[in-house]
Amino acid sequence: MTANVVDSSLLCSAASFATATTIRRTFKFPAESRATLACRRKIFTAFASAAIGDDSNCASNGRRGIITAATIPIFLKLHECLEGYRANAAEDSFLLKEELRKLLSKGKAAGVLRLVFHDAGTFEMDENAGGMNGSIVYELDRPENKGLKNPLKILEEAKAVADMVQPVSWADMIAVAGAEAVAVCGGPNIPVQLGRIDSMVPDPEGKLPQESLDASGLKQCFQRKGFSTQELVALSGAHTLGSKGFGNPTVFDNSYFKILVEKPWSSSAGMSSMIGLPSDRALVEDDECMRWISKYANDQNLFFEDFKNVYMKLVNTGARWKSSL
Repeated sequence: MTANVVDSSLLCSAASFATATTIRRTFKFPAESRATLACRRKIFTAFASAAIGDDSNCASNGRRGIITAATIPIFLKLHECLEGYRANAAEDSFLLKEELRKLLSKGKAAGVLRLVFHDAGTFEMDENAGGMNGSIVYELDRPENKGLKNPLKILEEAKAVADMVQPVSWADMIAVAGAEAVAVCGGPNIPVQLGRIDSMVPDPEGKLPQESLDASGLKQCFQRKGFSTQELVALSGAHTLGSKGFGNPTVFDNSYFKILVEKPWSSSAGMSSMIGLPSDRALVEDDECMRWISKYANDQNLFFEDFKNVYMKLVNTGARWKSSL
């Protein structure tokens, strides 16, 4: 009686092993990279182990093995799609940056970064409208967008080259260009996700923050767009680039905050009153804003980290995305 039980168990184990062995021998991977094959082997091994399982429950494991064998190709295909999507996105991002670096000089960086703010800055949470959608290409004749045609021409050249390899949306192009503008001028490296879909119509007018707003008005405006006071102050640090009087116009650093702390416009010197926009000068009159201004004036690394994070948030606001699969 005991011998029969042992024989049955051995037969059951042998059957499970034979099933798994047959699967291993008949399933062939296409020629791929070693990394891809290694990852696939891990997936396959995990499923094959589940198929063999504990010999004490041979019948159940046999059925499980058949089901598992049938689902292996599905999971491998899913993994392949995800891996391919990530690889393609990385290649597309590299191509965009490569073409932008050929055309984007430090002297042109401020205009390109302004293009980002004016495209993404139309977002309103309550209306779920506006945002980083490339609609700026239809809005260049608006008074608030004066001077943005030249930065867009720079991007048109880079986009034409990229489109020959893989079509890229204006929203993606502008988002990546702004990040490159910051990096070219010595600021932080900012990763930008790709896959935004362009709007085919302009965004509603009157959605950008007004330069004449006081600190309270600015905070309310940015709150409607989903940004905190700290994020408002960090984003304002982009004014360190350009001709607004905050240090070297082609260097991205924390000079903006150092000069705000000094309040040079209150000086009797005539040119000092030309520094910054009214909205810049309004920030130092607010205690909450001033706390962040002081922190960033004393710690450039903190500013860089916070600016990187809020820039990524900015270029994702209001964006509609392509399906990843």
